[in-house]
Amino acid sequence: MAVSLFDVIGPVMVGPSSSHTAGAVRLGNIARRICQIQPRRVEFYLHGSFARTYQGHGTGKALVGGILGLPPDDERLRDSYQLALQNNMEYAFFTEDLGDVHPNTVRIVSFLPDGSRSEMVGSSTGGGKVLITRVNDMAVRFTGQYPTLITRHLDQPGMVAQISSVLAKHLINIAFLEVFRSARGSLASMVIETDQTVNSEIVQELINLAGVQEVLLIDCSHI
Repeated sequence: MAVSLFDVIGPVMVGPSSSHTAGAVRLGNIARRICQIQPRRVEFYLHGSFARTYQGHGTGKALVGGILGLPPDDERLRDSYQLALQNNMEYAFFTEDLGDVHPNTVRIVSFLPDGSRSEMVGSSTGGGKVLITRVNDMAVRFTGQYPTLITRHLDQPGMVAQISSVLAKHLINIAFLEVFRSARGSLASMVIETDQTVNSEIVQELINLAGVQEVLLIDCSHI
């Protein structure tokens, strides 16, 4: 198996730990993309190792910095608590048993200025890499290494083909695709990771498809 230099030395980041710092920043970055706006308040529910070591390893500052949009190598991560206050964003940390998940897992609940809320569950899996397993009430699975589309749609024949056809028409190549559902014929969600950037016009075209209820675009591939 080939091993890259990145795998050996880890990501460019503000330390001390790629799992507890760089990965935590990326989790915050992705939660911010899901909100599409800076939250007025964020609650971080820390599980396992995150819950035990978040203060000493800087995980708390990394999560807050990520929500503020800072990259993993930004020196301002050390001052993210002060930056949050300057940007009128409240934050709080709690511990929570999230069940049989990776020890470096967090549930991030964001309260938006319009009164709505957004929720994400994700894990820092090592070397600055992450895995997102839930967005709001949808089960998902993606890494944030590719531009990612998440759809909520009716679980009916032809939906995957319709959505894929729109992307193909715009020369968007699908790298990975996975469908999640709770029961046959109910609502389903689909996670599509692409090789090319997806613009807002394509997202709107997908939303206009019959049977599609929601489309969320998350692009942290450049961070």
